[in-house]
Amino acid sequence: MDISVVIVNYNVRYFIEQCILSVLDASKNLNVEIIVVDNNSTDDSCSILQENYPNVHLIINRENVGFSKANNQGVAISKGKYVLILNPDTVVAEDTLDLIFSFAEKKHNLGSLGVKLIDGSGKFLPESKRGIPTPMVSFNKLFGISSTQTGKYYATHLQENENGVVDVLVGAFMFLKKEVYTEVNGFDEDYFMYGEDIDLSYKILNKGYQNYYFSATKVIHYKGESTKKDIIYLKYFHNAMKIFYNKHFKLNKIYDFLMSIGIEFWFLLKYFKFKNVKEQKHDILNVLYFGDNELIIKHLNKKYLVLNEDLIGDIKTIKNLIKTNEIDTIVFDNSLFTNKQIIEHFELLKDENVLYKIHPKTTNFIIGSTCSVYRGSVEIIG
Repeated sequence: MDISVVIVNYNVRYFIEQCILSVLDASKNLNVEIIVVDNNSTDDSCSILQENYPNVHLIINRENVGFSKANNQGVAISKGKYVLILNPDTVVAEDTLDLIFSFAEKKHNLGSLGVKLIDGSGKFLPESKRGIPTPMVSFNKLFGISSTQTGKYYATHLQENENGVVDVLVGAFMFLKKEVYTEVNGFDEDYFMYGEDIDLSYKILNKGYQNYYFSATKVIHYKGESTKKDIIYLKYFHNAMKIFYNKHFKLNKIYDFLMSIGIEFWFLLKYFKFKNVKEQKHDILNVLYFGDNELIIKHLNKKYLVLNEDLIGDIKTIKNLIKTNEIDTIVFDNSLFTNKQIIEHFELLKDENVLYKIHPKTTNFIIGSTCSVYRGSVEIIG
């Protein structure tokens, strides 16, 4: 077995189906298994997976045990040489697994590998590559005191399209040898959610391995699906910060007291920021659909529809269409176009201020998200 893909699911039935379909399309040249650990979802995630994807190994928890423990459960039964920790709200390209496997096989001291992540609007996610959030680096990042120190937080010594060594990778996509994962005892289960990826990256570094940022493949990470970015999320993250500091940076009573005040101050700043954030609704009026599915065309015809399926790759013409027809939404049909083509168009059109949605092949829904704070939207076809 080459790769074991471990996905933790919690009430994201449509997003995880899209994710699994993309992984299956990326598994044609390698021996890949998919392991889903469900954290007591109340939607129909498990029944859909059991019915439509019988080859997926499904672990059903009767309670939400958290991200760390659930991933450890999945890795424990994995058979792959490599493990890919993957969020359910991601879409990988058809060549993603081939590229990362080939890259990893050439590195003799590989710890973990991450890739270039973009959100549902095509924007680069800077957390794709990070530095160790030491108290000083975190403090300077929070207040923007020093561009040099702030740059260390997001590993700006590397450009987004440049490969290289980094300290910390994000848990939405972490690729590493199973023996390395086992050697460092996997995710620390003291973390229920958030911070565990930083901790794992740090443990890997302390064992003498190197973590790599690999920009040659792009992956969509919608964000905001597993946990709405609200006060509950903030409490999880706040607790994770305290755990990470107490594990790795405790010094003396005075220093520790000052750091605890800093963490509480951070919490208050974020608390008032989240209290003032309101979900933005987007009216869909003018749709550009890339595809030929008659049911989808009928569904979209309830709105104003511009249909042209022959323009994939012609970015200049697409931009002109968006402008002249006041397009606010683009729908890409995965039945006709590859995930790689769709991901590339997300990025190339990221500044056009439109919504992007995908129809995953073999499904009856259209899905998308352009906001990392709130959950995305799903339209059922038919």
